[in-house]
Amino acid sequence: MKKNFYLILIILYCSGMTFSSCRNGNSKKSTNVTSDSIRGTQSDAIIHYAKGFWLEQKKNYQILHIKDPQSQNSAEYTFALRQRGTQTNIPDNLEIIDLPVKGFICMTSLQLSNFIRLGATDKVVGISSTRFLNNPTMKQQLSEGKTKKIGIEGNFDPEIIMSLAPDIILISPFKQGGYDAMKEVDIPLVPHLGYKEMTPLGQAEWIKFVGLLIGQEQQANKIFSEIEKKYNELKTLTAKVKHRPVVLSGEIHGGTWYAVGGQSFLAQVFKDAGADYFLKDDPRSGGVNLDFETVYNQADSADYWRILNSYPGTYSYEVLKAQDERYADFKAFKRKGVIYCNMREKAYYENMPMEPELLLSDFIKVFHPDLLPDYQPVYYHLLKD
Repeated sequence: MKKNFYLILIILYCSGMTFSSCRNGNSKKSTNVTSDSIRGTQSDAIIHYAKGFWLEQKKNYQILHIKDPQSQNSAEYTFALRQRGTQTNIPDNLEIIDLPVKGFICMTSLQLSNFIRLGATDKVVGISSTRFLNNPTMKQQLSEGKTKKIGIEGNFDPEIIMSLAPDIILISPFKQGGYDAMKEVDIPLVPHLGYKEMTPLGQAEWIKFVGLLIGQEQQANKIFSEIEKKYNELKTLTAKVKHRPVVLSGEIHGGTWYAVGGQSFLAQVFKDAGADYFLKDDPRSGGVNLDFETVYNQADSADYWRILNSYPGTYSYEVLKAQDERYADFKAFKRKGVIYCNMREKAYYENMPMEPELLLSDFIKVFHPDLLPDYQPVYYHLLKD
């Protein structure tokens, strides 16, 4: 898709083209599509857990449907998938993606995690941020100029994007992304909504989405089957635990305590690990903003407190108390029940989405250590000092 830079600038000013693959959330789905299967003669993938994408088979192509798994009323994005080099009669309202896709721009570490696990980072020609980039292969690609940084959300560099000429750009449309400058460029903007999935296996199953696009479906299926097997085996360990500890999560910033609802990814992990999230009865699946008093009234006696941040130094109870003295009033603080992960030290969002069985093991090790006596935590550990 190499194009003269000045020609693309003209397109930017003149085309007025909108994100044509986005449809109103109330649009009717095809009657021959189910939400838990990916079907068609061109695809080997079967989807069991992910709720944010599915395929509809047509005569000589497939329609890829993408929708926010947390909202039935959200926009639906549709794309026509065809084998590269073939001629098909595709409706004008569908943006076409030729398979296999050769070059991607990734906007998030979670998207990147799929390529890392598939050993396909060579297909990532651009990324939006390198703040917490840990993967050695990606670092080498950046140093050699094989992958380039395109800027941060809200301040992307269009010249770099155009020079990279990716086949598609993976986006997170429900975040503040600054994608308006990209919409008019002749490059499909394809939502990757793995971060919106409400279960660990649902999030991990997006590897099949990337596998489909790059022509590595069988490998993606095999990897996911291994993840699924390990995760579900671990779940059986906690199925009959007699004591389920209560877990608090989040921190307060600017007077607001940021947590997630009881139908979230995190709540499900805690449940599978044999614990109860302090907001388990909250019906929301996304972020929840609370004041300190509300959190304290519901979780002052919680057994554990999960914290994920990027503190620049050695994190400790002393550091935690210095952030807000009221933290010391929680039972989890007093009894040293803080479960901690530092993103400066761990490649959390690069690897964890494709290693939910390790995340689950980390929490089981904390909540029920007798069940995994020899396990060494990978991401989260109990803060001792």
